[in-house]
Parts: sequence; C-alpha cells; structure tokens
Amino acid sequence: MSTLYEDVGGYDGMLRLAAAWHERALADPVVAHAFSHGFRADHTERLAAYLTESIGGPPWYSESCGTESDVARLHGGNGPHEEMDRRGIGCFDAAIRDIDLDPQSYPGSRLHALWSAGTERFAQHSDGVEDIPDGLEIPRFDDDRRDAG
Repeated sequence: MSTLYEDVGGYDGMLRLAAAWHERALADPVVAHAFSHGFRADHTERLAAYLTESIGGPPWYSESCGTESDVARLHGGNGPHEEMDRRGIGCFDAAIRDIDLDPQSYPGSRLHALWSAGTERFAQHSDGVEDIPDGLEIPRFDDDRRDAG
C-alpha cells in the first residue's frame, strides 16, 4: 500500500507542484490578480507545506504557519471571483502535468479534487471572513489508499 503523499513524491513532489502552480498562476492574467497586492517570499514553500499536510504528510503547515481558519481568512473576503477560481483550478491541473503526473491518474485526480474542494471552501467566504471560526483543522485528503504494485 502507498499513500497519496508517497505517490506524489513526498515534500519534494509537493514543492515542485506548488512552484509549478505559482509560476502558472502568475502568468495567467486573471489568476495573477490575486497576487497583485504582493505575496510572501516563502509562498511556494508555505503552499507546499499546506498541500503536504492535506495529503497525509507531516503537519508542517499547522506547526509553523497556522490553521485552516488562518488560510480561509487569507483567501476570503475578496468578493466572488468565479472566473479566477476556474482558471486557478486550470493552472493547478496544468501544474499536475508539469510534474509529470497524469491528471486522470490516481494521484492527479486526487490532487485535482483537493484543489477544487479548497477553492470551493474558500469561495464560501468571498463576502467576508467574520463567520470563520478559530481553530479549524486543515482538511485531510489522505483517506484513500491503493496497492503500490
């Protein structure tokens, strides 16, 4: 049996995926708007840590960066942006291919589901973040296991 985290290549694979997504997001004229106010120099590493934790890897994001409540507050309160969300998911799907995973394969489809679910969760708070409770845990998408062979 292997985990999704192992199938993606562990933290190194998540870091490659986060870097590929970030590059594509900045190149997309609609998605790049989300970064027009600037972003942290360690954005890629923080995204990789979040994704790592989400797929069953070590809880590095929770231990060093914050909770799901913090992430939701960072991404909420910016009004609805359906086109940006769709294009952001498209950038993520392309980033999956950039790291040599097939988006239709087990790891690729699970990563797509993870990103899409996160996009939907954060879109629920597009009008404001006041209703986000403290202490939410990062959702885990590591419940699926499959034969390694």
